[in-house]
Amino acid sequence: MLTTVRIAPGTANLILGCDLVVATSVPALTRAERGLTRAVVNADLLPTASFVMNPDIDFEAGAMRDALHSAVAPGDLNILDATGLATALMGDSIATNAFMLGFAFQHGLLPLSLDAILRAIELNGAAIEMNKMAFSWGRLAAHDPPRVASAARFKSVGAAPNKLTLDETIAYRAKFLTDYQDEAYAKRYLADVARVRAAEGAVASGSQPELAEAFARGLFRLMAYKDEYEVARLYSDGEFAKSLKEQFDGNPKLKVLLAPPLLARRDKVTGRLRKREYGAWMFGALGILARLKSLRGTPFDIFGYTAERRMERALASEYSAMILRRVGSKEPLDLTRLVALAKAADLVRGYGHVKEAGVARYHAECKRIVDDIDARFAEAAE
Repeated sequence: MLTTVRIAPGTANLILGCDLVVATSVPALTRAERGLTRAVVNADLLPTASFVMNPDIDFEAGAMRDALHSAVAPGDLNILDATGLATALMGDSIATNAFMLGFAFQHGLLPLSLDAILRAIELNGAAIEMNKMAFSWGRLAAHDPPRVASAARFKSVGAAPNKLTLDETIAYRAKFLTDYQDEAYAKRYLADVARVRAAEGAVASGSQPELAEAFARGLFRLMAYKDEYEVARLYSDGEFAKSLKEQFDGNPKLKVLLAPPLLARRDKVTGRLRKREYGAWMFGALGILARLKSLRGTPFDIFGYTAERRMERALASEYSAMILRRVGSKEPLDLTRLVALAKAADLVRGYGHVKEAGVARYHAECKRIVDDIDARFAEAAE
């Protein structure tokens, strides 16, 4: 979010930037006038559209800060980790905007009264108490930054859950895969992970099971791909409705943007499926679709014939076979490179053309590592 406010006629402007990327964009900086503009900017880097298109983007945070310092005088610029503080204090990053608003208000940068702002939060009707509290924390952060930072650290330590063990993590993922598909699907995951753990334990007993951890994460990522049935399940399992109820009062009108393979049209220029807006009736249809998840991967899966779904089904099997073949061979385990090979699955992410690009990088990385492993074994055999 980016807001530009005239503080007082003929005096100054305020740039209230809730993420650094937008705050240093051309539209924002062209509104800045050194010596007249005040700026309050969140240092957190939010995933903008550019990031979604390229998840490996280098945000060049240092250059962005330099751009702000060039456009706004040092005494008129406040850069703070509002997302980190708001999340630690309130338990939800959604509180960031209210926190920023409170910070700017306390500095006298908003031409509004306290009563007007609090009334606006009430009229907005979304998480009223949380936003009021976040606004107050923002005001205190402007007045006493060390005190707020100390409180955030205290809450973070107190709320931080104990790190799950590998067994607990694997069990959690198996439960997820059971809900995702069925018990047989989860057992397939558990069996493959158990084989890798056993092979690693035989040659590196007592050490950190890095290969097993990387493989368990990578295989889960590839098995739990988000297809039409999974999107339907996540919208209809009750958690989405619960989240809405906690954040909004009344009965808000719901709409959803989707690009169903059988219904969506393709963009004439890019050839990609175009999203369409659907009304609340779509949630009922998603509930029905979620109950048909047993069709996933069968001849009756009408979505499974698309190139993307065929690719996703193949990825998990290919990945598992690639690792299991290596740990099951008579050759010594090159654990360092096998861990890197297992971690290559992290490159597979996103949807549509973004995922296709990730899969291409994944295949290239796997080939590079496998060729390296084979080359080293060949050298050792000479």
